[in-house]
Amino acid sequence: MNAQASQGLNSAVVGRDFLASIVVFLVALPLCMGIAIASGAPPALGLITGIVGGLVVGSIAGSPLQVSGPAAGMAVLVFQLVDEHGLIMLGVVGLIAGALQLLAGVFRLGQWFRAISPSVIHGMLAGIGVLIFASQFHVMLDDAPRSGGLANLAAIPEAIIKVFPADGSVHHLAAMAGIITISTIIAWNKFKPKTLALLPGPLLGVIVGTIFALVFALPITLVAVPANLTDALNIPTPEALAGALDREIITLGIVFAFVASAETLLCATAVDKMHIGARTQYDKELRAQGIGNIICGALGALPMTGVIVRSAANVEAGATTRISAILHGAWLLLAVAAFPFVLNQVPTAVLAAILVYTGYKLVNVAQIRKIAEFGRQELAIYFVTLIGVVAIDLLTGVILGFVLATLKLVYTFSHLSIDVTHDKQSNRTDVWMTGSATFFSIPQLSGALESTPRGAEVHIHVEKLDYIDHACLEMLSSWEKLHQSTGGSLTVEWNALVQAYGRRSQDPSRTEIPALMQRPAA
Repeated sequence: MNAQASQGLNSAVVGRDFLASIVVFLVALPLCMGIAIASGAPPALGLITGIVGGLVVGSIAGSPLQVSGPAAGMAVLVFQLVDEHGLIMLGVVGLIAGALQLLAGVFRLGQWFRAISPSVIHGMLAGIGVLIFASQFHVMLDDAPRSGGLANLAAIPEAIIKVFPADGSVHHLAAMAGIITISTIIAWNKFKPKTLALLPGPLLGVIVGTIFALVFALPITLVAVPANLTDALNIPTPEALAGALDREIITLGIVFAFVASAETLLCATAVDKMHIGARTQYDKELRAQGIGNIICGALGALPMTGVIVRSAANVEAGATTRISAILHGAWLLLAVAAFPFVLNQVPTAVLAAILVYTGYKLVNVAQIRKIAEFGRQELAIYFVTLIGVVAIDLLTGVILGFVLATLKLVYTFSHLSIDVTHDKQSNRTDVWMTGSATFFSIPQLSGALESTPRGAEVHIHVEKLDYIDHACLEMLSSWEKLHQSTGGSLTVEWNALVQAYGRRSQDPSRTEIPALMQRPAA
């Protein structure tokens, strides 16, 4: 009976994972091609990455329900690489990035990639969203994107003017296909019936936009997927591999590894919050991503990361094991091998429209409001990162945000606010400390204590302190001896600190400074 129940349970699990894999495949198919186009690469290279992400990384991932593939967050970096160094160097940089990720996983550095301020990460994603929106807006009109983020943004008014035909161009026709695609996605997400809730909006948008282009025989650019997937391989040549020693290529490999790892592990953390199953093994996930990117690099395909859109769809569709992620890679391979003629009917404007919508969603206004709740400093970190990514480049933007977050941390651990009140009638002085009392604060604290009257009863309130270090405790102990020689006393209100942290004092009557500050017995 137990064996039968176990077999039935296993069948149910496999059935749920099978259905979930189809949903993830339908989400991944248009995004793999769209992200490749946004990266300045052939759509087939994005599909190859999706296949490797499913069949290989899905089998060995440390996060069983996370789905890997080409990510919008890497599109900007890849586009810059292809534009400056050529498509052939894509595989070389991928090999370097994958090897670094594998080594990071072997040396158990997975947790450290999570030690990044959320404001920096969200600022980076928002900056990437702005860049994707600005570049793909032009592609959606069958126009060429400009050379940089600011140039793409500045050229949007010019692109809008092109929509109104005056020279026999087809920009307005491509725009119509793109607008219909985006409208379909928005309408479906808002009004979709519960019975079809698992049908992804981007796929429906591609279907509707493609049918519109076919019915009206629009003379706009179509996707080009080769009949034989091996014809699309971009395997690095010996000359390209020799370029791996170039300082600029090595730097790009490091940047790719850092960004891909941060995005993957943050995505894995988010996926863990969506289900109650097995938790992520971060070092194992990093090793799996490294192996996947080494394979993608050897094939000259796009780099991969864990992708939140596909992973969320996987969890929401009821997946419980890694079978779903593996099968989605198999469906991608089947689609490319058996039905390339179907994919070749999709207009590039339709895929670009999906990326325009994705870029808009990455600039998450609700997330900005959440960050604002933590103060203006966090908001400043967010916008400095965003502006740096858009105006300069992704690495510089992240470094600026990280530096600002570090300076904020230094300020937090070195800033102390002191308020002093004195009651002449009782000759009592109250010193209220807020923030962090460290050795940086000793001059400030000494000045406040020395301003108290001789012989006063001094009470120091520490319940609003975040931290007090040994140097400050020693200074208080020394000053207590000096103050007692004038007939005064020093009381540190430790009980208030204990109560502020929700703990009970074993001796409520005790208010003197702790043993660390007491003089040794004679």
